[in-house]
Amino acid sequence: MKDEITIEVFNHLVSLAALELDETQAQYLRHELNQQLKAIHELEAVPLEQGLKINAHGVAFTPQTSPQLRKDEWIPFEDTQDILAQLPQSDDRYVVVPDIPHEKLD
Repeated sequence: MKDEITIEVFNHLVSLAALELDETQAQYLRHELNQQLKAIHELEAVPLEQGLKINAHGVAFTPQTSPQLRKDEWIPFEDTQDILAQLPQSDDRYVVVPDIPHEKLD
């Protein structure tokens, strides 16, 4: 396969992304990335007509073809207490989430 992601390049990307992968995870992820790269190369090889316009989607979404937007109306849930009872931790009907540790970057 041309332009394969080498172990050196992969390890550099892993360090840039600050990922902690064991050997099995690293092999799996590198393999999957190379498979995606292979699929991109296969798509590049598909012949296209000269002057074909780039299109993000096969159907244009114009005001004439798009459905009218619905009104943004609040509909209260009937049993909010049932939802709140499922929370691992709450405080005065607010969801309590664990603090996300962070460090200041230089």
